[in-house]
Amino acid sequence: MTLTVVDMHTGGEPLRIVTGGYPAIPKGTILEKRAHVRDHLDHLRKILMFEPRGHYDMYGALLVEPDLPGADLAVLFMHNEGYSTMCGHAIVALGRYAVDEGLVARQEPVTTVNIEAPCGLVVASVEVRDGKAGAVSFESVPAFLFARDQQIELPGYGAIGFDVAYGGAFYALANCRQLGLEFGRSRVRDFVDAATALTEKLKTEFPLSHPDHADLAFLYGSILTDGRDAFSGDETKNICVFAEAQVDRSPTGSGVTARLAAMHAKGEIAIGQARTFESIAGSRFSGSVTRTAKAGPHDAIIARVGGRAYYSGRAEFIVEPDDELGRGFLLF
Repeated sequence: MTLTVVDMHTGGEPLRIVTGGYPAIPKGTILEKRAHVRDHLDHLRKILMFEPRGHYDMYGALLVEPDLPGADLAVLFMHNEGYSTMCGHAIVALGRYAVDEGLVARQEPVTTVNIEAPCGLVVASVEVRDGKAGAVSFESVPAFLFARDQQIELPGYGAIGFDVAYGGAFYALANCRQLGLEFGRSRVRDFVDAATALTEKLKTEFPLSHPDHADLAFLYGSILTDGRDAFSGDETKNICVFAEAQVDRSPTGSGVTARLAAMHAKGEIAIGQARTFESIAGSRFSGSVTRTAKAGPHDAIIARVGGRAYYSGRAEFIVEPDDELGRGFLLF
């Protein structure tokens, strides 16, 4: 077995793009392709994401044939737990990758790349100068505030206020100070433990629904913020803990989209107003609300999120027949 990949990162968050070794994926909708890969090819995810080739926080992308009209390419996202519905840092990387690899016709000063994700069509705008791809921004699917000003009793932390918003995936949003945490003072491990506890509690006690498809109605993770949602200076910081307690090194593209939806619904950001979102690693994404929209019964927005991706390597991976650990493992 041989698998080939291109490794990139966006704001420090890795993206392992599969370039060879997967069998053909049957035709169908993107959600049907996602289900097929999950049910029949999950051993390949473990080989690429888990040790000894990956690590607990590795993230991956598998390009598949698009189904939506107008899509230039389609992607399935993978991580330590399974397969997500949207990933903004991956879109930023894939936008640059698509231009560099000639998957779309290169145009200056901006090349548009239409990417079909499990959540729907995402439009990436890639800056191109002197033939080279640079920064990327994207407009995702309609994002909305699902529930605002909720409260739950979280063992070990007390009463915690939170919102739930959708930005291609559902996130719980909470001010980290409620949990006794502060950026620059608290350990990352403490943020992870608190966010994971909130996610697991809400998964059992807070049902979700999505107007388009039931497969989209699950809580992907929790985002703990510095509480600076209302405009009080440009920058606001957050940490996103998703999947199986996986930590995003970037500000999280779909998470920034969800935060923008919540901010707009609460009157904390206006259309066209730009904010900067900083990650736990210090990397930054730009974010703004471009226009309003609808998502079924929900008042929604279309957000624009931007960042920069870089290449970190190319690799060819093999698995020897008698190498059991080589099939992938994680240390919790």
